[in-house]
Amino acid sequence: MAGFARGSKPTYAILWTVGLDIYVGSLTRYHAGDWESIAQQVARETGVPLRVIRQHDSSDAIRDPDQIRPTVLAWRDSLSAALAEHLGSNLEWDERQDAPYFTDKPAWDCYSDLMLWAAYDEQGQLRPPVEHVENWSEDPAYRLVTRAKKKTRYTQLYDVALWLPCDFAFVSKAQDVAGTEMFLGSSVALLRQLQELNARTWRAAPAILHQWRRDGADHGSPLEVGARFAFAVFSALAAEATKYRLPMRLDW
Repeated sequence: MAGFARGSKPTYAILWTVGLDIYVGSLTRYHAGDWESIAQQVARETGVPLRVIRQHDSSDAIRDPDQIRPTVLAWRDSLSAALAEHLGSNLEWDERQDAPYFTDKPAWDCYSDLMLWAAYDEQGQLRPPVEHVENWSEDPAYRLVTRAKKKTRYTQLYDVALWLPCDFAFVSKAQDVAGTEMFLGSSVALLRQLQELNARTWRAAPAILHQWRRDGADHGSPLEVGARFAFAVFSALAAEATKYRLPMRLDW
């Protein structure tokens, strides 16, 4: 299940298994489970039972923030040391348990629409499809830009799962705090690249982006509709991550 349309009011129990959310906040709060996704917020407000199943959740995971924070800080120091030659300064961000958090749900289909929209803009020769592409990883434009040896224009958008609020241009494969291997990037660089994508394609003003986010996109919507919604979500949350110096990560 990818999600439900914005503005809908479900009256049945939801089993949320493979949805994609974006979380912006301290990693201490994230790993303590002290946050609610959009689906959880809607369920709480409407009184609808909701069971959340996350791919990397463990039944015996530590949830005490006082135990988690030292682990997060040690991981950050270790990552800073490992990337020292590529960084201008040590990695720093707000890791307080009570730091604010922000979240939204682009869903997998809209996220893939956004990646394809960027890929078609970048390669500049093929015409983007009108309809949503289910097997997006085999799309010719995506394959061209992600398998090329040269640096791509939208490095921070393709397949990155965790963005740190520090300014660097590269993407690095590493383990997160819980030991899950993923690509790490910079939310500062992500925001710049999203702004460039908008300038090269839609040239949408902030009010338009706000409307795209409010409108949402149904599952299976045309590719550009899904890409616009995901773009509005990613742009808004990357801006919050940069403003408040908080990590930003995909959650599924």
